Amino acid sequence: MRRTLLLSLALFVPLSLSSATAAEPIKLGEIEPLTGKEAAFGQQAHRGVLMAIAEINARGGVLGRPLAVVVEDNQSKSGDSATVAKKLLSRDKVVALLSGGTSSNCLEVAPLAEAARIPFVATTATAPEVTEKRAYVFRSCFIDPFQGAVLATFATTTLRAKRVALLTSVSASYSVGLSKVFREKLTTLGGVIAAEQKYSEGDKDFRAQLTAIKAAKVDAIAITGFYTEAALICKQARDLGLTVPIFGGDGWEAPELIEIGGKAVEGTYYASHYSSASTAPEVREFVKKYRARYNGETPDSMAPLAYDATFIVAEAITRAGTTDGPKLRDALAATKNFPGVTGRTSIDAQRNATKSAVMITVQNGKPTYVETIDP
Repeated sequence: MRRTLLLSLALFVPLSLSSATAAEPIKLGEIEPLTGKEAAFGQQAHRGVLMAIAEINARGGVLGRPLAVVVEDNQSKSGDSATVAKKLLSRDKVVALLSGGTSSNCLEVAPLAEAARIPFVATTATAPEVTEKRAYVFRSCFIDPFQGAVLATFATTTLRAKRVALLTSVSASYSVGLSKVFREKLTTLGGVIAAEQKYSEGDKDFRAQLTAIKAAKVDAIAITGFYTEAALICKQARDLGLTVPIFGGDGWEAPELIEIGGKAVEGTYYASHYSSASTAPEVREFVKKYRARYNGETPDSMAPLAYDATFIVAEAITRAGTTDGPKLRDALAATKNFPGVTGRTSIDAQRNATKSAVMITVQNGKPTYVETIDP
């Protein structure tokens, strides 16, 4: 019971108020880090899923049936994603899985979904190996080879940095993979990794690594881990007198980055999947609805990625005309130019989403759009 967080303590969320309510719900399974150190990711993603389901059901549901979601909390803990995935697949009989967790969490779920022949859509896991060699595993976000190249291009072109320090969280698959691509791409662009340091998730003191970086006289610092450690690293870097630009990947994106880092993260940069400041009609409408539903809060990219993924699954069920796993898998694989909040999504041959990235900076305590970088 401690792992299962169901809305209002209900088994699932039947949000349809149309004639479809009389029909048996189509159940989706959702695995999120709703508590623990990665909770900012999971809570935003979960809100995106709920928004999508409410809208889909208000339109009559899918195949004349309402959508429902069974939500499980992996508590940001290693091993818990696999445990709750087994429950969703065997006991709850969900027709598809969604997860806004990290790449490490999703790597626990992927082989289980594959074995059950039930489609799994990772909404924020960017490590390539999540979908590799698996026919039933998809994602709605870009992947690290693209993101790593984006960061390297940003460092050399926008920041005009030649000597870059690289800080990698060796306990996170996401960080290790992103650092690898960034390192390779930066080199091809004429840059140099002048200092490379490691840390682990949960570490608090980074002064030894930062002292070594300071001695290397770098032009910029890249941190490829997640928001908690990134914020602490920024604070300690500024305390040590390091004034060079600091930047990272989409793992930085959470309100806690600014809450923890304060003034130290002013002027830092990170990659994202969308910008809430975009003037695109679909983004403006999504942000308006999200703020109205969630007490004025502004959504980061975790919410629209999960929102888009839910719609993509619903649309695939409609095209398939069934919730049968293999047929739904084929329909998902055929997704092309799906118009979502995070841009048009096409699923490639490796079941990855092809889409653009944006760079965000922290300005006056708020995330601010910098530029868009296309695939």
